[in-house]
Amino acid sequence: MINEELYEHSESVNELLARYGVKFGIYKNGVFHEQLFPFDMIPRVIEKDEFEFLERGLKQRVKALNEFINDIYHDKKIITDGVVAEEFIYSGSGYLVQCDGISPPKNIFTHIAGIDLVQSKNGEWFILEDNLRVPSGASYPMIARELCRRSFPEEFEKYHVEDNRNYAEILSRTMSYVNTGGLSVILTPGRFNAAYFEHSYLAERTGARLVTCEDLIVDDEHLYFIDYSGKRERISDEYLDPVNFNRESLIGIPHIFDIYSKGNVALINAPGNGVADDKGIYYFVPAMIKYYLGEEPILNNAPTYLPYYDKDKQYVLENFDKLVIKDVAEAGGYGVTFGNKLSKQEKENFIALIKSEPRRFIAQEVIDFIDIDIYDNGQAVPRKADLRAFVLMSDEPVVWKSGLTRFSRNPDSFIVNSSQGGGFKDTWVMKE
Repeated sequence: MINEELYEHSESVNELLARYGVKFGIYKNGVFHEQLFPFDMIPRVIEKDEFEFLERGLKQRVKALNEFINDIYHDKKIITDGVVAEEFIYSGSGYLVQCDGISPPKNIFTHIAGIDLVQSKNGEWFILEDNLRVPSGASYPMIARELCRRSFPEEFEKYHVEDNRNYAEILSRTMSYVNTGGLSVILTPGRFNAAYFEHSYLAERTGARLVTCEDLIVDDEHLYFIDYSGKRERISDEYLDPVNFNRESLIGIPHIFDIYSKGNVALINAPGNGVADDKGIYYFVPAMIKYYLGEEPILNNAPTYLPYYDKDKQYVLENFDKLVIKDVAEAGGYGVTFGNKLSKQEKENFIALIKSEPRRFIAQEVIDFIDIDIYDNGQAVPRKADLRAFVLMSDEPVVWKSGLTRFSRNPDSFIVNSSQGGGFKDTWVMKE
């Protein structure tokens, strides 16, 4: 399927991506840096049967996560029944006491889930992370596919690839499903936000209005944009409302949480989702699936250990050099430490930190996940790659038949995040 003709279009497609402003931004040492997101022309190919298996597992997982968040902010049965430790929930930074007892429209918390997976060399898929607060990345394969279709339409006539242009339709349907009677809007913190390209692109594709906090106001227990109430999307919980959360926030809307709690506006994703968007809580998702759905997990977690529990902590300390340790509150490839990469002194310091702050970390077996070819200086070379699958929830979860494949440009690195210098490629899901 892959041939040298694809490489011939690489430069022109990347030039078009640059012209369209397909970039991402990161803050480093207090300074905002914006850079292009390198695109590789060789698509990741997932066969129909394999994707159907992933689809079943992803739907199952997102259903259980939604049930968990709803339970945590209401009856808390999973705590009462001893499946998850009470202290473990309330000590996490993602739990928001302000959300206790509040039900979002249609009881949906996880409107958009970005589930990160890797495939081991024996073919087994593992879930690495559940991103439930502000999962981004769908816009990149959308626009890359669009530009590739323009550059070499014959490839898409030759191969039976699922069309990924329907993401905007799925997202629009998701927003409409929980609409409380007003406009659909996408709220962006502005030009210097890391995901600004995605905000603007999805607003254009869905027909939603792209707004900033200055465009919205809460009045008479409703949210108004000009003369209409609306819904908003994509801003970290703690910056959502300077009255109810972080008082220093300059990008939130005062009192929006008050009207949300009254059911007068839908927020995508729901405030409080961070309780499940925690690498420590990830450990418990297989148990959640059994507890809430009465089913065995279709997709497995990577083998994971919680130093919070003495048995797991002992294993981590005895096998430190074989594990990758992750700070549960970090994201974007930050806070990831490979035990065998540390000096003797660094290892001693890190072990002391695990002993003193066991809730702060998880440890995982290092999965030697598959290499996928990329073009580098005219040659196909293998690089590590993961897959971010997108699951959108309305009356039922829908798995987008595409996804964001990220790869490491460093031949010796397992970290694929864009903030760590990675690139991306299109994901072709085959029809037959």
